[in-house]
Amino acid sequence: MAFQKPTGTQDILPGVVEKWQFIEERARDLCRRFNYKEIRTPIFEQTSLFERGVGETTDIVEKEMYTFIDKGDRSMTLRPEGTAGVVRSYVENKLYGEPDVTKLYYIGPMFRYERPQAGRQRQFHQFGVEVFGAVDPAIDAEVVALGYQYCRELGLQEVKVELNSVGNPSSRAAYRDKLLGFLMPMKDNLCKDCQSRIERNPMRVLDCKVDQEKFADAPSILDSLDEECTTHFAKVQELLTAMGIEYTINHRLVRGLDYYTHTAFEYKAQGIGAIDTIGGGGRYNGLVSEIGGPDQPGIGFGIGLERIALILEKQGVNFSAEKPLDVYLVALGEAADKEISTQLFKLRQAGFSAERDYLGRKMKAQMKSADRMKARYTAILGDDELERGKIALKSMETGEQRTVKLAELANELK
Repeated sequence: MAFQKPTGTQDILPGVVEKWQFIEERARDLCRRFNYKEIRTPIFEQTSLFERGVGETTDIVEKEMYTFIDKGDRSMTLRPEGTAGVVRSYVENKLYGEPDVTKLYYIGPMFRYERPQAGRQRQFHQFGVEVFGAVDPAIDAEVVALGYQYCRELGLQEVKVELNSVGNPSSRAAYRDKLLGFLMPMKDNLCKDCQSRIERNPMRVLDCKVDQEKFADAPSILDSLDEECTTHFAKVQELLTAMGIEYTINHRLVRGLDYYTHTAFEYKAQGIGAIDTIGGGGRYNGLVSEIGGPDQPGIGFGIGLERIALILEKQGVNFSAEKPLDVYLVALGEAADKEISTQLFKLRQAGFSAERDYLGRKMKAQMKSADRMKARYTAILGDDELERGKIALKSMETGEQRTVKLAELANELK
């Protein structure tokens, strides 16, 4: 072929896309129950938004962004994650002026240039939520619980929650000194990325996948939390326990983005090799003001839908995503063929999924087509039946066939 899909992308074809629709519908239904409203932001933004919002020492900004110069000589970037764009929209559209907490969710494609592998594509999709305006630990627990419940309702098995607190700026300043004392003696034995970040943002070193085993004895940030952070973190744990959500504390969990404060968390599940993280998030109390808005707190998460789909397949989770066709209309004769198009449109107007043959095939081939489409009924119209205002209605499950009035077809199907 002259053209093929770009490396790290995929075509989601009929037969598979129905599973994606199922995954997305579950997210939308859950957000409806939790009172979150959908937001849709552009898939590209000014590059500086991600540099400020995601963090210059992250892998995303340093290595993975799809950045280009547009015709106005402006640096633009395909969004590598969802939070920065949602925060920009929250500020630009002055959603902070609403009297209640702002609770939003999004579903859409993200873009990162990295080596493609199972569950990690250059164009991938995320379901995420963002909440603005509340510092209450109850909203932290709600956000963690929403993502956990999403995984459970999809049927994922053995979903685990890992939890940590990355403190506030004053706590991190105290922790930074302790962490540097641990890291500096081993600096020369760390990877180049760790060596470049060790003084700029030492907490990011703990997120390194290359040298992870070297940090087993790293000091815990939990020992550096002040009273405010300790109280907040304890309350989040108390609420999750009351909800019946099991979690483990991972004091090295810092996430891959620079904007987190207080609560940080990840969801993990087995099924895609060494990669077991399917999503995560945390609180970001300084991000809104960093992007130019008022000092509003925020918290959210992002879950990778490719990883969800892979784990569902690997764990053998069975679900019927494809909906059967309600009725397949079969025409026998020239006048009947014309009438079938009218009846087809009326049935669709009435809310039924309906189809007909467009290839001039004989009745046997049309019935096979109805069977392939898993039609519940076939409605067979010949020229003679048309003259009498009748049509034959056949159940594809039982084989039972009866004649009904053509004008009553929709009511009979109901």
